[in-house]
Amino acid sequence: MNSPYRKIIHIDMDAFYASVEQRDQREWRNKPLVVGHDNERSVVSAASYEARRYGIHSAMSIAKAKALCHDLIIAPPRMDVYKHVSQAVHSIFHDYTDLIEPLSLDEAFLDVTHNKKQMDLAVEIAKEIKIRIKQELDLVASAGVSYNKFLAKVASDYRKPNGLCTIHPLQALQFIDTLPIKAFWGVGKVTARKMEELGIHNGKELRDKGLNFLLHHFGKAGVLYYNFARGIDHRPVESNRIRKSIGCEHTLEKDICTKASMIIELYHVAVELEERMKRHNTSGHTLTLKIKFHDFSTVTRSISSTTAIASLQALLRLGKELLKEIDYTHHPVRLIGLSVSHLSDNMQLQLDL
Repeated sequence: MNSPYRKIIHIDMDAFYASVEQRDQREWRNKPLVVGHDNERSVVSAASYEARRYGIHSAMSIAKAKALCHDLIIAPPRMDVYKHVSQAVHSIFHDYTDLIEPLSLDEAFLDVTHNKKQMDLAVEIAKEIKIRIKQELDLVASAGVSYNKFLAKVASDYRKPNGLCTIHPLQALQFIDTLPIKAFWGVGKVTARKMEELGIHNGKELRDKGLNFLLHHFGKAGVLYYNFARGIDHRPVESNRIRKSIGCEHTLEKDICTKASMIIELYHVAVELEERMKRHNTSGHTLTLKIKFHDFSTVTRSISSTTAIASLQALLRLGKELLKEIDYTHHPVRLIGLSVSHLSDNMQLQLDL
């Protein structure tokens, strides 16, 4: 009998950029390493698991990372190499299914409900893929298997690195019940703190809250949280999905209304967005600034450029121009976001950064 459930796999390459560098430079194996440029303004693009033991993580400044680990190896990014390896990983995926939705160079969803190998168990496909990635590319991946994208992604994070976790439909609610709220897709540090203040620490406590309660406190995202807490996620794996924009936003720990504070927060958002654009191998031609005020009202401003927008310098320069158009001195700000649209794949630009 055919199962009514989909079979979704989420593959996440463990410490991808750093692992590629350690693979190619054997003397760097088992040593703390980050990928990034060795200068004061650069940030960590990726950190090996050895470096993470020192508290080093992506988007941290290189200067701080070096202070945490004096023996830190800093490897310049080789985006052309990472893209080539990513293509090799996807070639393995295509032996099983063409329903592949890449999220970045190092992670993707696969729908193997109807797969080329006619294998019944998605977990066996995930095992084969992990083995082949190790044998053919000398890299390690974690895999999550479930009946929807939310649970598959949660599962892939559950036993990293080199993990394999399956969440069966009949086990989903039990798994979700004990899942820390910060592990939910779409719940960042600030949202997690707000949920904890509302008495929500895990999936069970989230599911106990009604839809109206979640809508009141979290807006449209409340619908997402309501469904996730019930193991519901109907989003398909979209192999032909075209990303329309890429962005980053920060909910601030406290409201701000001074120019100096706004510039500092704009910088932090721009740094993270630049790293995200590098990871997705993309640039764009329109920058949008999003500001959410203390009363939850929102304004956006956009500006277009004939030259590609991808560097931190461009993001900051254009972001500051947009900031001039918004009156925030009399309206405290609780969220700042930047997004780039009209995207294009521009590998040469990535190599020049």
